Amino acid sequence: MQDQVNEKTAALTVRGTRLTGQMLARAMRAYLAHSRKPKSLHLKNGRQSVRSLSKQGASLADITIDDGNIGSFKKAARKYKVDYALKRDDSETTPRWIVFFKARDSKALESAFAEYTRSMMRREQMKPSMLERLAKYKELATVALAPVRNRDHGGREL
Repeated sequence: MQDQVNEKTAALTVRGTRLTGQMLARAMRAYLAHSRKPKSLHLKNGRQSVRSLSKQGASLADITIDDGNIGSFKKAARKYKVDYALKRDDSETTPRWIVFFKARDSKALESAFAEYTRSMMRREQMKPSMLERLAKYKELATVALAPVRNRDHGGREL
């Protein structure tokens, strides 16, 4: 019985000016709360660094995205719960994004990419770009407000 007690001892260090009963009780409660937590390895989900993705033990694969709008891909990847890491490649004139992911997530990543491309195609078909809309409104404004000057005051004529 004594051997079992010796095997289950724990060292508890408390820093303080005076050791009181309350301080000892608080330290014991904190230790017990910490020891009851499960000791499982916490794996990150979603976006993470390449280093933490490689630590998870799965083989990595990568895909290159040329589009600068990476935000819509993040939304699709979050929906399909894909673990991925993004790395920006500035070696060319137009920056590219390299997406690293676990090889076992390939089906989920294919679904995420399919949704991403669908949303990009739908966006291009439905909405004209902001610059095109601004040019259109600028042209309408110049036609509607032609500069007509009043000879008496130098202002616009109503």
